[in-house]
Amino acid sequence: MTAADEAPISVTDNPEQRRFEIHVGDALAGFTEYRPTGDRYAFVHTEIGDEFGGRGLASRLIKDTLDAMRARGIAVLPYCPFVKRYIQRHADYQDLVPADEREKFEIPAG
Repeated sequence: MTAADEAPISVTDNPEQRRFEIHVGDALAGFTEYRPTGDRYAFVHTEIGDEFGGRGLASRLIKDTLDAMRARGIAVLPYCPFVKRYIQRHADYQDLVPADEREKFEIPAG
């Protein structure tokens, strides 16, 4: 285990960049970009640095981001394929996609 493996992981919103970021220690490991439109955020792109791959950081980033959206009462439009797959695989987040948008994103009607 390296020092990087033991570094704290944090997810924060960076509204100036319109993205949620995941940090490992002080290093930016990745982000998911959004476009806010009223009470809906369109998530358009997620990226994890190559040196941070294979550690589940993308899933952690999306989970924490979706939890933040729920806490703020903001609906999610998952245009990013990774965000879309995450929501499809985790039924407890499917309600974040507005009912009138779920068919477009192949989210079960629930």
